Amino acid sequence: MAQKVSGRSVASRKICKVSKKAPNARRKSHARGRRRWSQRVTRESDALTLEDGVFTKSTPRKIALSLKRSADRSKRRKADPYRSAMSMLTFYINRAGKGLSKTRKAKLQRAKDELREVYGKGVASS
Repeated sequence: MAQKVSGRSVASRKICKVSKKAPNARRKSHARGRRRWSQRVTRESDALTLEDGVFTKSTPRKIALSLKRSADRSKRRKADPYRSAMSMLTFYINRAGKGLSKTRKAKLQRAKDELREVYGKGVASS
């Protein structure tokens, strides 16, 4: 029979310790999986087929033009091209989050203004 310690057997205490660690291990792998789903959406989006490295282009104008080209060519999108392109850019900025440097985030924000300009939507003040 198992030894009793403070109302519980030693065997049950070991089980409790193991079960307390198991959720943390699952949580870590789950967090890793969560990080990757947004990368997969950006890469394999059913709405747009993006050019490789679109978000790392040298100027906001080049980013905007590449997104416009992808949105205009896509036959799979549900919304109009402007909304699809803007949604993908916003999605990328939001999902990259803290991983973006201030300069890259500023460049991507300016790309939104460029996108509005190339679609003739007028630039909103930020």
